[in-house]
Amino acid sequence: MKLLSTLIFSLALLLTGCSQPKQFVSTDLSMVDWGKDFSLTDHNGQARRLSDFRGKAVVLFFGYTQCPDVCPTTLSTLRETMALLGDDAKRVQVLFATVDPARDTPQLLAQYVPAFHPSFLGLYADEKATAALARDFKVFYARQPGKTPDSYSVDHSTGAFAFDPQGKLRLLLRHGETPANVAADLKLLLAGK
Repeated sequence: MKLLSTLIFSLALLLTGCSQPKQFVSTDLSMVDWGKDFSLTDHNGQARRLSDFRGKAVVLFFGYTQCPDVCPTTLSTLRETMALLGDDAKRVQVLFATVDPARDTPQLLAQYVPAFHPSFLGLYADEKATAALARDFKVFYARQPGKTPDSYSVDHSTGAFAFDPQGKLRLLLRHGETPANVAADLKLLLAGK
């Protein structure tokens, strides 16, 4: 009798597990009412809005080119994610929005961002538009003085935002997440989950 009960319980668990939808590893932002769009210029000088990438999953990361750790680590993770995605990588657009427009010129962004992956785009705006965009996406950033006026660092939020192919903000990808987990989440977005 005990063996039969254990088998029935195990079968029930198995069936329940099969009926559960696959869950995201990243933080689900589907219910937020912010981060709906942006108006920035890419490192090629082209004006960009979120709607330009309709049909693709979009990953938007805020950072700066002189960042010593978080930014290169995140962009490296996203490069590895693209490799794991295989053919699906063609349906993903990674965007790097600078929080340091005073130093991150279009030329510098054009050298830095595609060095991680040729499809990645660097985005910029003036100081006022950058601040407004950061507020809209709940992104923190603040300059920290350096030894000279031009050697400051910028403390900033470390997560990246993922949009589904319809342009809806869906996920916060945590800094330090594995490329495999990010790829799995992006595959779910691409599959319409």
